Amino acid sequence: MGQAQAAGYRYWSFWDRDGDQWAYATQGPSTARPSDKDVQGFRFAVSEDSGDAAQPRGTADFGTICADSPARAGKKRVALVIDFGTGTDAPSGESPPTRRTACAVVSPDATTAEALASVAKPLRYDTNALLCAISGYPRTGCGEQVATGGTPGATAEEQTPKDEKGSAGGGPSVGLFAGVAVVAVLGAAAMWQARRRGERRGDAS
Repeated sequence: MGQAQAAGYRYWSFWDRDGDQWAYATQGPSTARPSDKDVQGFRFAVSEDSGDAAQPRGTADFGTICADSPARAGKKRVALVIDFGTGTDAPSGESPPTRRTACAVVSPDATTAEALASVAKPLRYDTNALLCAISGYPRTGCGEQVATGGTPGATAEEQTPKDEKGSAGGGPSVGLFAGVAVVAVLGAAAMWQARRRGERRGDAS
């Protein structure tokens, strides 16, 4: 009997470089505003949530990535690591491009999405502002649910080294929809409290 298959998602995860480690971003690229000399990364992979998301691989040093981009007045430099992942995680019929780095030289108030667009077009987003494709990869799909496990040697978990694992919880839309979730929870709590107050007034009468 084969192993039970776990539900995973195929998506671009977004990361901030903190010292010599990657940290799963708490904002989406369309709202994050990096500072000069920041390093940020993107990794395409299949994972169950951000807790097991694969981190960008390879060099992630600002001095190396932006070595040919000297400081300029009125501009900031953002080092980007774009890891298209492995063939295991690629959608059917597609092959991942070679991992690349780029130094985006953009205006001081530019978002990560704007920095990324300056060096890795075309980008593709869905109607919820979830990043679907970088440099046109993948051609289709966006955060779709896929099966992981069940086939020996073929799962995203098995193919990703343990030192590439993230540490934060959440799914592919962490940093994009967290605020929406908080608003929904607070709204539900307020409705419950109002209903309880109404019941108490009814009991008192």
